Formats: sequence, C-alpha cells, structure tokens
Amino acid sequence: MVKYEEYGSNNERIVMLLHGGGLAPWNYRKAAELLQNDFRVILPVLDGHAGSDCHFTTIESNAAEMIAFIRENLGGTVELLGGLSLGGQIVLEMLSQQGDICRHALIESAMVIPARLTHALAGPAFGCSYPLIRQKWFAKLQFRQLRMDADYFADYYRDTCAVEKADMIAFMKANTSYQLKKSAGSCSADVHIYYGEKEVSGIRRSAECIHSAMPESILTELPGMYHGDFSINHPAQYVRAIREICGNGSRKD
Repeated sequence: MVKYEEYGSNNERIVMLLHGGGLAPWNYRKAAELLQNDFRVILPVLDGHAGSDCHFTTIESNAAEMIAFIRENLGGTVELLGGLSLGGQIVLEMLSQQGDICRHALIESAMVIPARLTHALAGPAFGCSYPLIRQKWFAKLQFRQLRMDADYFADYYRDTCAVEKADMIAFMKANTSYQLKKSAGSCSADVHIYYGEKEVSGIRRSAECIHSAMPESILTELPGMYHGDFSINHPAQYVRAIREICGNGSRKD
C-alpha cells in the first residue's frame, strides 16, 4: 500500500512527485506548498524509506506499485510526474511500463548508466558505515555533503535513522545499476530532463542518454547547481518550471 502526503486535495489537476533515495516527501514540501492552490499534489513514500510499510525490492516493482496506485486512486493518469534521482529512475520506469501514465514528466538528476564500481561497493560500504548513521555528528557531515538547506536537517536525520540497512543497500544497488528501457522512448508524455552543472559526469551523461532515447524531450542544464539543488533548494524555480511545463507542454500524438 502506497503511503503519501497530499496538498491541495480539492484541485483537479494532479502532480505526483517522487523523492530521492534516502530522503522522504519533505524533499518536495516547499514546492508542494507553492503548488497547492492550483494542483492536487501527491508525495508518495518510496518503498524501504521512512514511513513506508514495504521493503525496497526493485525500481521496476516500485514503479508498478505507483502505476497501480494511480489507476486505483487517481483516475488512471496524472498531469505531471516528477522525480529526483531514485525517484526520477522510478518515473522513467513508469513511463516504460505505461507510456500514457502522465501527460508531462520532469526528470531531475536520474542515473541510467550503471556505475559498476559503486554498485559493487554499496554493500560493504554501507555495512561498515550504517552504525554511524544514528550518530548526529556523522549525520551532519553527510548532510553538509548533500548541500541541502539547513531547514531540512531534522527531517533528514529522523528519516535516515528510520531506514533499515538492508533497504538502504537495496535502493543504492538499484540506483547504481538501473538502465533505461527501450520502451520508455515510445511513451506519449512530454518529457523534461534536468541536471545540475556541478553534478558528477555520470548524471550529465545519463541526462544526454535519456534525451537521445526520447528525441522529443527537452534537456536543460541548471547553472551552478549540484545534485538535488533544483527541487530541494530552489523550490520557487522548480515550481515555475512545473507551471510552464503544464501550461505550455503538449502531449505527443
């Protein structure tokens, strides 16, 4: 069963945003507050994360679960699907499984080129560091590396402590091994791909790969931004992009 937060429940147009790996719906809280006067905003909890009642298995199964949720609760389709990192991978997988699941898609910093070394080291690395996660000093070091607004630290610390080691390893391994399916290229959604200028080369190359697989998509580099900067630290700019996409984007025939 998909757990989620909701804003603007009386509005007809639905925006669903999927948070990054190791984060939670607060990833999009500020953006949702800005959108709630005009959109019904659904912020699901990804499997294996704080607040979920399911362990993380695969990106494919989590995508299928989100599609079923939309079919059963949201009329079968939504105005816009957005996702950051792991959430962006799940959105891409949803498009590959059901190409008309949304009218527009906003993909932020999604990796689709496997990082084999990181994948191989995920288990040992997290196995060793996991006991430190509950140490606030260690959490603060990790948080600073993520370059998130300081307002989010309490949420980050609480929810990171709630993620089980097996789930953390599972979604890290999935994140570093995901490859874009060919079927995603035939989706009917209007797809917008974003990545930060300051991100690692794998994210840049992945963005170009997605754009190549979806020739009608729009690829945008975000000047001066790091991983997750767009949706987390610049919610007004992120919301402006959503409004422009939903107002001006058009579905492919």
